[in-house]
Amino acid sequence: PDETPLSRLRVPLTVGAPVPAYLHSKLRTLMGEHHQIYTPYGATESLPVAWIGTEEILSETWPQTAKGSGTCVGRLAPFIRVRIITIGDEAIPSWHEGLEVPQGTIGEVIVAGPQASLAYADAPQANQQSKIYEGEVVWHRMGDLGYLDEAGRLWFCGRKAHRIETSEGMIPAVPVEGVFNEHPDVFRSACVGVGPRGAQRPVLVVELEPGARWRSELGALRGSGTAPRL
Repeated sequence: PDETPLSRLRVPLTVGAPVPAYLHSKLRTLMGEHHQIYTPYGATESLPVAWIGTEEILSETWPQTAKGSGTCVGRLAPFIRVRIITIGDEAIPSWHEGLEVPQGTIGEVIVAGPQASLAYADAPQANQQSKIYEGEVVWHRMGDLGYLDEAGRLWFCGRKAHRIETSEGMIPAVPVEGVFNEHPDVFRSACVGVGPRGAQRPVLVVELEPGARWRSELGALRGSGTAPRL
């Protein structure tokens, strides 16, 4: 009598965007408490890179997401290699040691391995912008910001193209949104930059839950200082 059509699923996956904790909770309610819902991380050019399941998200990583640490996408898949490099938009023809940033620092995510594509067909400009060559190894630039924690887990901090460049430094979008999205009146939010690059002003666009009204306390929300180094 407790069985539902969803409870018959063996390995449910959710992909395409940061998956909020409430969705994991709701799916587990529908499927059964013994189920794990997995959220693989990757791209058309490389999949899978990492994955994480409901149990670890709800018990360990989501409380950090709610404090501004970004979205944990889990431990690395077999055979994949991940490096975090200095954020930039220029092409990087070949690897050099000065590119990599210290562990725990937000940077650009690059990957190499048998599941990562070596080249785009008939697209030399795309290859120039997205591939870094280290001898016979080809690193693919994911176009994402992130960092590796002390446990070796990868954290996603938003698309590189969506970062906000202010006069005081870079602001990644997803860690900011993770704080505001926890408010019960907020359905979802988007942190965007207004103005010229290097002097942008961060602006939060908020979609409220149905029936909710804007309250002054929403404008006063802040993270608690657990976010990684920038």
